[in-house]
Formats: sequence, C-alpha cells, structure tokens
Amino acid sequence: MTDSILRIRLAAFPDLPHLHPVIERAYRGDAARGGWTHEADLLDGTRTDLATLAAILAAPGERLLVAEQGGAIIGCVQVSDRGSGIVYLGLLCIDPSLQAAGLGRQLIAAAEATARTAFAATVVEMTVIDSRAELIAYYERRGYRPTGEKRPFPIPLDPPFSMVVLAKELQT
Repeated sequence: MTDSILRIRLAAFPDLPHLHPVIERAYRGDAARGGWTHEADLLDGTRTDLATLAAILAAPGERLLVAEQGGAIIGCVQVSDRGSGIVYLGLLCIDPSLQAAGLGRQLIAAAEATARTAFAATVVEMTVIDSRAELIAYYERRGYRPTGEKRPFPIPLDPPFSMVVLAKELQT
C-alpha cells in the first residue's frame, strides 16, 4: 500500500460491504490461516453478516471502529456499552496479511479511548475461547486480566466451547 498511515474512525453504513469480507478473512476459512488470530481451525461458516453489522451501527450503545490504511478498510473493533461503567470489546480483527505489525494494538487503544469518551467506561471486558492460550496471552500483554469467570460460547456446538472473561480497568 502506498499510504501506510493507519486511520481509525467510526464506521458508516457505506463501509459495511468493504468491512464484511475483512472480518470473514480474519476469522474463518483458509485466508484466515495467513494470520495468527483466526478461528478457522475451530469453527466453520461465517463470522457475521451485513445485517448484524448494520444493527451494530444503528444501536445507540454500540460503536464500531474501522481501521483504514492506503484507503482500504483493513480491520475493525466493536465497543458495546454494558452499563455501570463497563463496556465489552469485541469483533477485533486485522486483515490476516497485515497482522503482527502492531495494528491490533492501535485498534485496542482506540477502542479504549472510545469506551471512555462515548460511554464513560472505567472497565473494558472481553471474552476469548478458552483454548486460545496465545490470544489470551496477547491480551494479557495489553493489560487485560482473567476474571475467573467463564461464559458459554454464543453458538451451540458439540462439544461446547467456553469463553474466558478478561477485563481491564481504564485509566481516567
């Protein structure tokens, strides 16, 4: 890409057809294996769809940030207000061909800033599939800590997955 500057901004409805394939490449299918954060070896099917992304944009307690580089959308992160000063960070992804370059770290920082300014959040929580030790370690290096809580995976599977809850207190 000719312009290597990363720009992070709120997503808009016209972004969704460009963002959706990035999410799918980052999480599922053979293309996801080009990165290290994928679920391709654990799950089949799609990660999300355009209607779900549109619903996120329409919801007042949600913020979807997109990362652009060289004029192309290369990733995203979702921040969801849970009330009582808590937000949920999810849907974090970077195109697999661009992973391991610090871009995810920048998206996390932007999500945390959005959590503080948009929702007056003091705590960010997230969930990670419990078997993803390398991903849990990545978030721990970013200041997230296991809470000891586990939640069921949102899609019924056999055998079922568990999600580890990680949380980080935000600096005021």
